[in-house]
Amino acid sequence: MPELRKDPVIGRWVIISTERSKRPGDLAPEMQDAESAGPVSCPFCAGNEHMTPPEILAYREPDSRPNGPGWLTRVTANKFPALKIEGDLDRQGIGMFDRMNGVGAHEVIIESPHHDRRTEDLDHEQVVRVLTAYRERIEDLEKDPRLRYVLVFKNQGKAAGASLTHPHSQIIATPIIPKDVKEKLDGAKSFYDFKERCIYCDVVRQEESMKERVVVDSEHFLAFCPFAPRFPFEVWVIPKRHSCAYTDIANEELDDLASVMKEALSRISKSLNRPPYNYLLHTAPNRIPRKGHWHTLGNDFHWHIEIMPRLTRVAGFEWGSGFYINPTPPEEAAKYLREVVL
Repeated sequence: MPELRKDPVIGRWVIISTERSKRPGDLAPEMQDAESAGPVSCPFCAGNEHMTPPEILAYREPDSRPNGPGWLTRVTANKFPALKIEGDLDRQGIGMFDRMNGVGAHEVIIESPHHDRRTEDLDHEQVVRVLTAYRERIEDLEKDPRLRYVLVFKNQGKAAGASLTHPHSQIIATPIIPKDVKEKLDGAKSFYDFKERCIYCDVVRQEESMKERVVVDSEHFLAFCPFAPRFPFEVWVIPKRHSCAYTDIANEELDDLASVMKEALSRISKSLNRPPYNYLLHTAPNRIPRKGHWHTLGNDFHWHIEIMPRLTRVAGFEWGSGFYINPTPPEEAAKYLREVVL
């Protein structure tokens, strides 16, 4: 019989459609990635640095020059930004409506000079560089008091929203806290106000003890299929040490996170025939004190990464109801991911 499961943080319900349960081989990706046109015209490839805005951050080979070849991981402004760093917010009311200028930041993390490698294909040291770049860029952007939230995300594959094959992820900083993020923050705070514990820490402890939804268990991190996943084979990666902000991650934890992310993505890739996917890094909003800032944020929120393979489509029922229908129970998904031979 189908099940309704409730997300413990934000209260969102999902439908686990057990009567039409699907195994990995039954779940074809929404759209296979098109063949790459090759590095000649790719703006992210080494040698084409002139095709991007100037680099903001780069990890380079010794003696290589900025904005030229020799880089290992490179960060630039997005050439077609959703938001721009220049200007004032200029908040206004127009009758009953609110508006402000599109102030923010939009950056691209070019993960590797190699054109056709996905994140799971990169070597360990390269994944560490990418994760370190996330930390450095969030730290820098949060110095700007106009910016309330910094979101790191990756679109892998055309069906996941990627316009270029070259391995990259993105950062968008916004002058407001996005609605979906606020729901997570409010859900975590509500739990903390009632029980004086972090809900994510409770989830980690329960998943560790039950083990049936665990995919990767390391010294510092737990990767598991959440109890109420929106999508088949959705995986969350959460630090075992309580921490509200990704910027507080220690170097030894970064090294461990690189191993866990690489393994989790490799298991998804091997099980599901290299599907498109998205991942999101959910961290605390900018902690510069301001109106609406709450003092328990460091205690009630817990940063984490959500990985979502693109195997099913969101259609009319989901848009109209807010429910998600997932044809694969997370217990089965975790079992498949654990058992795949890498």
